[in-house]
Amino acid sequence: MEFWRRHRRKIFVSCGVLGGGYFLYKLYGAHKQRLAEIESELANEHEKDEIIKRQLLEHFTNIQRIADSTTLPHTIQLLHTRLMNIVDLTGLRDRLLQVKGQSGGKTTLEKLELWERLKIQSFTGILLSLWALTTLSLYVRVQVNILGRHLYIDTARGLGSFLPVDEGNAVESHDQKQFLESIDFLSLSGLSALVTKVQAAVTEIMKGKQLRDHFTPQVLREIFLQISETFMSSGTPHEWIDFLMPVEVGFSDLATTRTSSQMIQDETKFNQLMMETRAVLSSAEFRDILEVSLKTVISSLVEDTNQQVPQLSSGIPLAKLLPRVAQMGPTLLMETSRDRYINIIYKIPDVEFFFTQLYANMPVL
Repeated sequence: MEFWRRHRRKIFVSCGVLGGGYFLYKLYGAHKQRLAEIESELANEHEKDEIIKRQLLEHFTNIQRIADSTTLPHTIQLLHTRLMNIVDLTGLRDRLLQVKGQSGGKTTLEKLELWERLKIQSFTGILLSLWALTTLSLYVRVQVNILGRHLYIDTARGLGSFLPVDEGNAVESHDQKQFLESIDFLSLSGLSALVTKVQAAVTEIMKGKQLRDHFTPQVLREIFLQISETFMSSGTPHEWIDFLMPVEVGFSDLATTRTSSQMIQDETKFNQLMMETRAVLSSAEFRDILEVSLKTVISSLVEDTNQQVPQLSSGIPLAKLLPRVAQMGPTLLMETSRDRYINIIYKIPDVEFFFTQLYANMPVL
């Protein structure tokens, strides 16, 4: 008892220190274990993120490859066929050959009228091809980037799934496939109205140009640019978008064999994709890269024409240039020329930067 009385305080202090130390030791051990668990979870999450990123990159690359190698060539070939039927110069050329060498006041007037129609139709054909090729190549890239962004977000939320992608199965869901196929809207529905608008712009710019007027590469380039700018600035600011895509999309556009719930889900997703596409096309940034791309393609086309028609450098009469202009429209949409000009568009620095930013910052409406 005497020992307890004399050392009681020391014992309490020692026990307190030992107890506190043990408690801190256990707390440190638990904390260390928790840190190890967190590090393990983070490592697992990082590994999952890396797997998702690899899957996304592979899937996105496949969609882009299919869009470039299948979707875009198909729609441009369809467009080429439709344009050849709408802007057909065969009848005009045949009639000009028939009246060639004939004389008389009536015949002279007919010749002048035929040449005027040939002038308007020839420039309408080449401007349609220029505009459609440039716009569709940018449009399909917008689609691919929007799909890529949605794949990333859906996968991050645990909503996405990856199925094998091949040439026969471009994307794994109905709405994505339908979204890519909507690029055919121009060829199937919007082309007639587009032809009318472009022809009006051509008529406005070319009405004062005479067959004897001399054209140089600089003059030809300026004519193309003026027609393009006149067309793009006519009507409402975004009227040209209605040639590319429908204003509204309804259930009639979806497969009727699907269940109501599937149709509603696809309707919502498809409409969202289309809304985002229209928002991008309506942006000032897209308008800027479209203008830059058109100017670049026009400059490249004029350079190619100058190499193929050396006399153009010093200037040739419009009458001698028209046959070449008439040929350029269909040629521009053929495989060799098409791929060359599309590659030129995709290599424009402003275009590359735009699509990098689009994929990184695409908002989800």
